[in-house]
Amino acid sequence: MRAIGRAWDWRRRLERGDVTTIADLAREEGISDRYVSRVIRLAWLAPSVLERLVLRREPTVLSIFDLCGVAELPWTEQPERVFD
Repeated sequence: MRAIGRAWDWRRRLERGDVTTIADLAREEGISDRYVSRVIRLAWLAPSVLERLVLRREPTVLSIFDLCGVAELPWTEQPERVFD
């Protein structure tokens, strides 16, 4: 949950122009740009996946690392990878 929240915060900061690059964001957060670029992908999870994870609190057997990879899939494929 915390990683999803951070990802959304980072996405909003980039979209607003508070920071211009992932490297700037990572420097401000005191973490590696590689970590930011991986975790920020969670901000693009399918709405149906986010609803089930955040609102319904449905468990997933995926690690945060694996969930970041799922975020790169088309929205229609994400629910089955996360919950089935």
